[in-house]
Amino acid sequence: MSDLVVLGFDTLDGATRARAEIWKLENAYLVDVDDAVVVRRTDDGRLHLDQSVHTVALGALDGFWSGMLLGTLVGLVFMNPLAGFAVGALTGGVAGAGGGALFDYGINDHFIREVGANLKPGTSELFVLVRKVQPGKVVDHLRALEGNPQIVQTSLSPEAEQKLRQAFLAGTG
Repeated sequence: MSDLVVLGFDTLDGATRARAEIWKLENAYLVDVDDAVVVRRTDDGRLHLDQSVHTVALGALDGFWSGMLLGTLVGLVFMNPLAGFAVGALTGGVAGAGGGALFDYGINDHFIREVGANLKPGTSELFVLVRKVQPGKVVDHLRALEGNPQIVQTSLSPEAEQKLRQAFLAGTG
């Protein structure tokens, strides 16, 4: 089961830098992440979500390949596989992009916007859905980043959340 951790930063790019660090830590097998979303509130007051997985692009790519294969097969039946290939790829890509736009992967966007509504201009938050983690090592890496990372919200048990908050405050994992 995955746990959600929301970290707040008092800089606009703090969450973006933290997400980049999280990806490095994942490559070092210190954390296993399902999803990571950056939310920023710019100085003009607008809220921006930066998803780590772009579902529209994934849907279009998946639809393209599926449509291409299906179109080629239909084209073979009608003795014109090249036309079937082209039509299938085009319609599959468009349909896949539409499906991807309707699909929400990982952390619910409505929840992200709800929590992010409290962001002050010039600040950011990082929403991370974590499967496994080496807490001490990850906290040490995140504390070293600029932007004064603080825990905003978690789905951890009260005891585990308190330990995590203490690790961020004390600098020990």
